[in-house]
Amino acid sequence: MLRTVIILLLLASFISDADSTTIRLNAGGSLQAMLDRTPAGDTILISKGFYKQNSIIVRKPITLIGEGFPVFDGAKKNEVIIVTANNVRLIGLHIQNTGRSSMVDMAGIKLQNVTNVLVKNCRILNTTYGVYLQNCNKCIVEGSTIKAYAKDELQSGNAVHAWKCNNLLIKGNMLSGHRDGIYFEFVTGSLIEKNVSFGNIRYGLHFMFSHNDTYKGNVFENNGAGVAVMYTKGVIMQNNTFYHNWGDAAYGILLKDISDSKIEHNKFDKNTVGIYMEGSSRIHVANNEFTNNGWAMRIQASCDGNVFERNNFVGSSFDVATNGTMMLNTFKDNYWDKYDGYDLDRDGIGDVPYYPVSIYSVITEKIPTAMILYRSFLTDMMDQVEKVMPSVTPDMLKDDSPRTKKWKL
Repeated sequence: MLRTVIILLLLASFISDADSTTIRLNAGGSLQAMLDRTPAGDTILISKGFYKQNSIIVRKPITLIGEGFPVFDGAKKNEVIIVTANNVRLIGLHIQNTGRSSMVDMAGIKLQNVTNVLVKNCRILNTTYGVYLQNCNKCIVEGSTIKAYAKDELQSGNAVHAWKCNNLLIKGNMLSGHRDGIYFEFVTGSLIEKNVSFGNIRYGLHFMFSHNDTYKGNVFENNGAGVAVMYTKGVIMQNNTFYHNWGDAAYGILLKDISDSKIEHNKFDKNTVGIYMEGSSRIHVANNEFTNNGWAMRIQASCDGNVFERNNFVGSSFDVATNGTMMLNTFKDNYWDKYDGYDLDRDGIGDVPYYPVSIYSVITEKIPTAMILYRSFLTDMMDQVEKVMPSVTPDMLKDDSPRTKKWKL
């Protein structure tokens, strides 16, 4: 409820002033010159065209609206638009071709130390950083396409990069071809909603030291890994789709040293690992769909106090893997397609517990090259023997109330 109120207040702050004046910038005109002489609160309507102009600084509250996506080009040397004033709106602009530098984070649009700035329906192409937010509050990046063609991490930036910000809304954007689709560091109280982040080199979304944020309704597809949440608490992750984040070290979600968070109503499909957890505590993982992953979940022994309930596990090579024998987490009321127990009273709950860690997942945690024998007669035989005489798999990791029918999620 609190997050909803924050977003409504944020949106209300962008209602236009009825007393403002609209001025037109014709193709070929200098945007910087017009910005410098236009009174605060006015609107500049930019005609369609190609403007080989860059390092443009917006120093006062002004609205810039593009007709037919006017193009501003950084000539592969400079940044394009830098906003240093509050209450600025950038709508319908085409930004392209920033420079690259080891000293300066070159961005298509850079917001520095500002409040109530809106970037909406823009095209930002072939930039090192797309939208860069530095020490910002109550800013919105919405409905924009931010695309680059990065080939490695060192030579690339992030589509949306936020550092030391509060109350951001990142909504409805298409983000691709960068190091990370969205990067948050020291960002609090913010909402990431209905974005599609795909084809990024490292992560579709990356959190570092960013507390009490929510991301929901997003799609993370075909990234180096879907989402990484690190050194963070109070994150809500709901109704997202993690699809085909596939590779040697690819995850749907990577959790490292996070606590007091929720992962609910998400879909994990065709990822190498659906969820990887390390040093994580008090995470509620519920009502999620895990289908056709390599490992549905890998939970390190350093995790504790987590609850996994009402999830569906279907078609994964391994349901759960761990690197220890102790398990300080709770599994209950999950559906496991590999469960072969019985339900004599037909209450929909299996009469014997399900142990989701197979002997072969234990072996491959210790000897990864053993995967070459997966799905062989040997692995089937080892699993059958382990069920009769368990000796290797952690007997504390079990679901005492496995569902016999899938949840309708």
